[in-house]
Amino acid sequence: MTIETLSPALDAEALAAQKKAEHEINKLSKRLHRQVGQAISDFNMIEDGDKVMVCLSGGKDSYTMLDILLNLQQRAPIRFELVAVNLDQKQPGFPEDVLPNYLKSRGVPFHIEEQDTYSVVKRVVPEGKTTCGLCSRLRRGILYRVAQELGCSKIALGHHRDDIVTTLFLNMFFGSRMKGMPPKLVSDDGKNVVIRPLAYVREPDLVRWAEHREFPIIPCNLCGSQENLQRVQVKAMLNDWDRRFPGRIENMFTAMGNIVPSHMMDKKLFPFETIRATGAPVADGDIAFDEDEACGTPSANGAGSVIRLQQD
Repeated sequence: MTIETLSPALDAEALAAQKKAEHEINKLSKRLHRQVGQAISDFNMIEDGDKVMVCLSGGKDSYTMLDILLNLQQRAPIRFELVAVNLDQKQPGFPEDVLPNYLKSRGVPFHIEEQDTYSVVKRVVPEGKTTCGLCSRLRRGILYRVAQELGCSKIALGHHRDDIVTTLFLNMFFGSRMKGMPPKLVSDDGKNVVIRPLAYVREPDLVRWAEHREFPIIPCNLCGSQENLQRVQVKAMLNDWDRRFPGRIENMFTAMGNIVPSHMMDKKLFPFETIRATGAPVADGDIAFDEDEACGTPSANGAGSVIRLQQD
């Protein structure tokens, strides 16, 4: 085969590869917009006339959240405002010009809040100890105050589906509570409504979108590299499960919205002490003693496949 005959073949392969890549990105874009739109609708996150404070850290999650919300804002049947807010915690080497330049290029109203929480955390937390707890409390209090000052009715955070499942396991393992990370809640001070528009979005999709959009990512040098974090370890465990058993994380996330209080053990959620036999059938009354069809091997589409027990 000569160079003349080889070149057209290579051009055809390159064109096919380009078309495939464009098709995949188009699918990803549609999926992200659909999932964010669905989460907003399911939990009534954004209402007509809202002013939403979009917390922008400089990471892939918050960049994607802002990107998708800007697009949805143009096509939504309601009117709402967006203002991007970044908390400059005065970490050494923080590139102060990156976010303002990006936000100006997108035409997004923004506010940079400068607070030296970095020095506070480094002074209070002993060397080698995790800093996330104190850092989060300080950051949360500042953002609540800024939201009030800017007249924002909602605070949008960039936590995604995998964050929500990880939080559930963290609370079970280390807090002895069945508690996750809700898509919408009232803040600790009772003055703000916090929303998580990325609640239905998988982290790998966020990684791909950030790469495609070429966001100017700013790494967190304060806590992002701490390998001893419990969250890092739990996340690694869940990622390993997802590799070995595709669909397991999706099933766990879905389960968080399909709770059966009568088959748990929280006396505050179900009146166990008043249960009496009525003589009438009760739906799901004793299904826990049978083969539970939800306890099979997770499938790729999130549905459980039943594992039948063999009798000796």
